Amino acid sequence: MGGDHAPQETVAGALLAAAQFDARILLVGDEGRIRPLLQGPGADRVQMVHAPDAVPMDCPPSAAVRSCDRTSLGVAVNLLKRDEADAVVSAGNSGAFLAIALIKLRTIEGVSRPAIATVWPALRGPTVLLDSGANVDCRPEWLEQFGMMGSAYAKAVLGIPEPRVAVLSVGEERSKGNQLVLEAARLLEAAPVRFIGNVEGRDLFHNVADVIVADGFVGNVVLKTGEGMIADLASVMRRALLGGNVITKIGTALLAPALRRLRTQFDYETYGGAPLLGLRGNCIVTHGRASRRAIKHAIRAGIEEVNHDVVGKITELVTPHLAPT
Repeated sequence: MGGDHAPQETVAGALLAAAQFDARILLVGDEGRIRPLLQGPGADRVQMVHAPDAVPMDCPPSAAVRSCDRTSLGVAVNLLKRDEADAVVSAGNSGAFLAIALIKLRTIEGVSRPAIATVWPALRGPTVLLDSGANVDCRPEWLEQFGMMGSAYAKAVLGIPEPRVAVLSVGEERSKGNQLVLEAARLLEAAPVRFIGNVEGRDLFHNVADVIVADGFVGNVVLKTGEGMIADLASVMRRALLGGNVITKIGTALLAPALRRLRTQFDYETYGGAPLLGLRGNCIVTHGRASRRAIKHAIRAGIEEVNHDVVGKITELVTPHLAPT
């Protein structure tokens, strides 16, 4: 029930996923509003779970936790906790989602805080950026954990045998960065990951690293800047190519297949949602403004996380290194 275009686009995306992917979809929310929308291909693979209330997009996380057992977010997370669902996908209030999931599911042993891991569309394949907004103030040991969780995710879901992990900083030299970055780098050097040092903002699209670690404040600013830049660049290209003379328009028609491939490569909607890594359950966050196509791919991201046992892979890597003895 959360998101700018709910429940219409959320239901439409769920129907697309049900028709295309091997999964059974549970829609949690106000049955009176959702049931009339369940029509067409995929409807036979979708079930309703009624929840009388919804978490407003501007609701503080603490308030969302107090009333969560009646809300669609709270009911959905409870389904996951009781093993009646394998993953939860939400376009709603991400702060509330994080708070409810943290209270209900708890973190994997050895993990202090979950992180939002965004799959970043780089030039030669995807890169994982985390944290993308769950923790605006971080400790060095949290960034160490983010690097380990991102490495496990990149290996399991993206199929990268030995992911390269780096810290986002203001310079490539090991001496560059604030105290948080310097201490996090020191910890990552001793962690069971392939740590390669610092990367700069200009490296984000160049596949210098497979996993890029940052605190949630920096990560979220970088994410929103990149999304805005890509969207604006697409608009500029469209105006330049379609607003020219006949020769320009002919050239544009010839380039159309390549331009479509480029758009797909850098379209955030094709990467689905961002997993909340570090929880004892598969939770996927997607944009509040998500369209039905974005919802479909967010559900795909949840299916992939389940099929690749991401929670198990993170547990195997993190717990022996970080859990108290």
